Amino acid sequence: MGSGVRVVTEEVPSVRSVALGLWVRTGSRNETPAQAGVSHFLEHLLFKGTARYSAIEISERFDGLGASVNAATGKETTHLHARFLDEHTEEVFDLLSEMLLAPTYPDIDSERQVVLEEIAMYEDEPQDRVHDVLAEAVFGSHPLGRRVLGEAEVIASIPIPDIEAYHHARYSGSEIVVGAAGHLDHDRIVELAERLVNAPADGGGVAPKTALDGQARLCFHQKETEQYHICFGAPGLRRDDERRYPLAVLDSIFGGSTSSRLFREVREKRGLAYSVGSYNEQFTDQGLVATYVGTREDNVEEACSIIGTELARLRSEPVSDEELARAKESVKGRLVLSSESTAARMTRISRATLFGLPVESLDEMLAKVDAIAVDDLTELAAELYDADRLSAACVGADEDRFRQALAPVSGSLVAA
Repeated sequence: MGSGVRVVTEEVPSVRSVALGLWVRTGSRNETPAQAGVSHFLEHLLFKGTARYSAIEISERFDGLGASVNAATGKETTHLHARFLDEHTEEVFDLLSEMLLAPTYPDIDSERQVVLEEIAMYEDEPQDRVHDVLAEAVFGSHPLGRRVLGEAEVIASIPIPDIEAYHHARYSGSEIVVGAAGHLDHDRIVELAERLVNAPADGGGVAPKTALDGQARLCFHQKETEQYHICFGAPGLRRDDERRYPLAVLDSIFGGSTSSRLFREVREKRGLAYSVGSYNEQFTDQGLVATYVGTREDNVEEACSIIGTELARLRSEPVSDEELARAKESVKGRLVLSSESTAARMTRISRATLFGLPVESLDEMLAKVDAIAVDDLTELAAELYDADRLSAACVGADEDRFRQALAPVSGSLVAA
């Protein structure tokens, strides 16, 4: 399209609804420290009014169309999304695009307070906070080390002209993707995008490719809590790395499912935690592999020791054929089940298009999972989970108590 906007759709004839998303390739990693949190704050402000509609009128229009609408901000993306009856496609597209491209920022001070309350709520949730403490430990001063919510002092003071300038620079045509899945006609969605999305083609949303310093760090956030919330993590895979499929299987074996090694050893056998597991994330030029456990002070050392033992075993011993087969089916099951959600389909194709990746069919993804061998996992585990690469993060009462428990897991760490 002339504006640079890209359109991707997937038709699902068996449903009567449409899932629509307007995606922008910008997020917290695009911010300077002085802008920390502006992407997320701007996402909130998109709902506060346009030249034609107030915030109340926006919500009333969506309710009147039977639409479920929301938005989300990540480290590399911001998007508005809605699900609605197919007969309301034009009206919903019209309203979403106006919100995305032409906000008027009324009632900004009241929304500042809302976001400040969200930050305060988040600070009171150590099981959530620790994951951003881990990002700081793994990525250091790299932009991926910043949290999406940003900093309260920035949100409390950033003026409207600065927010408008950020919106103008980032919400540009070449950085916007229109994605839709459901009962739709692709040509009609393209027609709506041409008519309604009038964005300039000069973009500025692509995140710079900043190298990591390779340093493993320890980050501790002191807070009086009943549990110690602990994460270990290291740089992972890029978004376009084909090994993300073996990593999904490896993660399922290690801590990503209820039959995983960590779940069995930490929770089922010893009762040391209610919540324990592993996860991974991919970004444009970096990634993250991580492990989490929340446990009481008396159990910190034992829980960390078990995690260290399981990490060492993951690095040194090939997984069994039984584990591999079970994990493959688990990953394939999640892929198939998500394909039955139009919202998940829309998200998958939109993300791929936004970052210039191929839009893979379900059969192509399942075939890649089926092709994974034991050696693929052994090599990946040795590379990503090397003890000297692992950073550590904790939200808890006593840093010394945490440091004493680290030896079985990580190599040499420096305080962040």
